[in-house]
Amino acid sequence: MADPYVHPPLHAVRDAVARAIAEDLTPLGDLSAALLPEGAMARAQFVARDSGVVAGTLCASEAFRQIDASITVEWCLGDGDAVGQRGVIGTASGPFASILTAERTALNFLGHLSGVATRVAKLVAILEAAGGAQAPKLWDTRKTTPGLRALQKAAVRAGGGRNHRGNLSDWVMLKDNHLMGLGITEGVRRARDRWPGRTIHVECERLAQVLEAAAAGADALLLDNMSPDEVRACVDAVNELGFGRRRPLLEISGGVTDENAHLYARCGADMISSGSLTNSVSVLDIGLDFLE
Repeated sequence: MADPYVHPPLHAVRDAVARAIAEDLTPLGDLSAALLPEGAMARAQFVARDSGVVAGTLCASEAFRQIDASITVEWCLGDGDAVGQRGVIGTASGPFASILTAERTALNFLGHLSGVATRVAKLVAILEAAGGAQAPKLWDTRKTTPGLRALQKAAVRAGGGRNHRGNLSDWVMLKDNHLMGLGITEGVRRARDRWPGRTIHVECERLAQVLEAAAAGADALLLDNMSPDEVRACVDAVNELGFGRRRPLLEISGGVTDENAHLYARCGADMISSGSLTNSVSVLDIGLDFLE
């Protein structure tokens, strides 16, 4: 059983799966599966066509449950586990027609979310190889598929990443467009006054903004689209302010790729965020192979 930490909330799983099944079966149901002999039973295995990291097993199980509660799904691997090419992830057993009806919905969730976890795990490995124990943690963003954020953020956790804010209510984040109407110091002051228990996060594009946000009392600083040298200068400048272990959390965002991530991993920042973890990921190819 996978660590509950890597699973999405059950209500989010049930809601997303119900919408997907309604999309697939409205208005007349599965016309093809209805042709099969009544009472026919089957057993099939989830098999990975490529190597990767598994995520989305709760969604796949829920797809079968909502179609036919008599289907039994058993997982050999759980969310967060590595799977090799041709590796068996789990097995579904039960009425043949019902398994076929649920198959594509289950595979869509399993393949997409495993793709997210696989992408995250790859970038985490690059950062850790370059930065060792001091490597920044990998953060996701709000660049998620509408309606699937809780599922995708769970897949990020399964891949070894960490979750940025879940939505606009989680904490205060002052980005460049907000600051046009407020300014950094005034923005932080207002946020601290109105939401005293919330994290205040400020986007900075240059060193002067970093210093102003730190002096204003921001809890976290987003270093936006900076080169590794610029990031390093900002990290050094904040460290020299004398915060010690209580200094603002420093996040690198923008322009980080597999090719240059190793350079950013050595800059001394705490986090690296990337929208690519969820908004442009490739699925992990997984099939449902029926056994005789």
